[in-house]
Amino acid sequence: MLKIAVMVSGGGTNLQAIIDGIDQGTITNTQIAVVISNNANAYALERAKKAGIDGLCISPKQYADREQFNAALLAKVQEYEVDLIVLAGFLVVIPEIMIDAYENRIINIHPSLIPSFCGTGYYGLKVHEAALARGVKVSGATVHFVDKGTDTGPIILQKPVSVLEEDTPESLQRRIMEQAEWKIMPQAIDWIANGKVRVEQGRVHITE
Repeated sequence: MLKIAVMVSGGGTNLQAIIDGIDQGTITNTQIAVVISNNANAYALERAKKAGIDGLCISPKQYADREQFNAALLAKVQEYEVDLIVLAGFLVVIPEIMIDAYENRIINIHPSLIPSFCGTGYYGLKVHEAALARGVKVSGATVHFVDKGTDTGPIILQKPVSVLEEDTPESLQRRIMEQAEWKIMPQAIDWIANGKVRVEQGRVHITE
């Protein structure tokens, strides 16, 4: 059984997709051990509560400096003995001590087809604003492992979504969530839970 921690800063729609996937059997062999948010008012914590999952707020604001926060975040994850950390809209930089402790065991969802519109400064609506400003005809989402760069870790899964002439950043964001994010994050977790994903020389290989 794969034990996961889901980290989220906002509404938690990707968290909900994971909860639903486990309930519906599209994600197998997986249990959410804890949901962690840096935002005490995140609706994601309410989603966790409704699903009977432990939900915690660990915020940099609660600590004297970033080093203390980083240590507390890592300690809490280790306390739950999780096998995989899932970043589902977590707007805090993951500390290097955590990346070292969980090498190739942290995954993130990014709302573009990496390497387009990713890296420092590209998050939330900013990604979709940039895609529309560039005039791309296809965008999408990417699930990748987290390394010490920003959106630079090995790619597990991508799904394209067409950009429509009348799209706004908000409408594109919503469609990418519905058509890509909520599908490929659960699929990636299921693959990892069932031993289908391995990383060799910085590339992901999938065994069906």
